[in-house]
Amino acid sequence: MTKKTQKKMSIPIKSKNEDAVVGQKKESEKDQINASKKVDAPEKTNETNETESREELIMKLAAFKQETEEEHERLLRLSAEFENYKKRMTRQMDDFRKYSNEALLKELLSVVDNLERAIQTSDDETENSHNACIIKGVEMTLNEILKILNKFHVTPIETMGKPFDPAFHEAVMQSESDKHEDNTIINEFQKGYLLHGRLLRPAMVEVSKEKS
Repeated sequence: MTKKTQKKMSIPIKSKNEDAVVGQKKESEKDQINASKKVDAPEKTNETNETESREELIMKLAAFKQETEEEHERLLRLSAEFENYKKRMTRQMDDFRKYSNEALLKELLSVVDNLERAIQTSDDETENSHNACIIKGVEMTLNEILKILNKFHVTPIETMGKPFDPAFHEAVMQSESDKHEDNTIINEFQKGYLLHGRLLRPAMVEVSKEKS
């Protein structure tokens, strides 16, 4: 054999088993590296998830608090509106009870006027007992009607010598006078009445004015 052939034969040759062992070592090292990475990754993911969950809870609590405050304010407004409604309905019911018979009472005033005129035009000095009895009966009837009106809070308006007030008086005449101040009531043609302090019928009066 030549020298070159001897040298080639002396080079060591790796077996297949050795290559397989080396490959297994490398694979195991890779697996360990990947495993360590996988262990670190879940920890970071858990921390991120906890942070996000805390932020979401804070946002949800803030939204719930705002919603609760809005509902509370809405309930307060509804409660106030309901109280106002109850007060308004109570006033309306009171007014209805007070003034529900206003039309009937106003019609009775004409009867009172007629009875008062009958008494005023009668001769008080008459010697006729029959006429005296009639006048007495008219006076009793008038007094009973006035009692009924007073029971339902119907009161006459004072006029004579009072300053003229267009809210309660109706001027049908105006006369010059040096005995009274200007715009003073000096005569009453028809009585005025109030119902619970509210005008039921104005008084028809004569008003004074200064002489020019």
